[in-house]
Amino acid sequence: MTDAAHSPLLAAHGLGVRPQRGAGVRPAGFRRRCRRGAAGQGGNGSGKTTLLRVLAGLLRADSGRIEIEGRPAAPALRAHAIAYLGHLPALKGELSVLENLEFLCGLHGRRPRQTPGDALAIVGMGGYEDAPARQLSAGQKKRVTLARMWLAPAPLWLLDEPYANLDLEGINLVNRMISAHLRDGGATLW
Repeated sequence: MTDAAHSPLLAAHGLGVRPQRGAGVRPAGFRRRCRRGAAGQGGNGSGKTTLLRVLAGLLRADSGRIEIEGRPAAPALRAHAIAYLGHLPALKGELSVLENLEFLCGLHGRRPRQTPGDALAIVGMGGYEDAPARQLSAGQKKRVTLARMWLAPAPLWLLDEPYANLDLEGINLVNRMISAHLRDGGATLW
């Protein structure tokens, strides 16, 4: 058994996904340690989203294995170690912004000393706590999902197109959040 203290936070060995309707992932391997960020590059349809979804446990790989801190990436371990930001905001339109964050914190936990209200202020959504999520613009919804990422206690952030629907200020916000997460010992893959 591998010593978790010396193992990378995330490792993929010979990972492959056969293409369905979209892109597949050719056998690949990598290791991601804490305090590191990495951006996947490739054109539309090249398999970046597929890879992130496989790493998050939302799709099954056809070959290879994924490890978290040297252990097989079982669902409970992934739920503890990984926070995933997908294309869709994963917000309930009927709930307020604050209710959405409180619900998600109830499911996934929350970083110590962080509150949903503080996270909303960090992402520029202070004052929107009571607004129904369905009334937000696409960029505002993205900011709320960024607040959720900020609250997540998971050390690894998997970010699928984190800049989509954001203006320049929002893009700078994402960059600052990633830098802070890395400084705090986390890792990111986007």
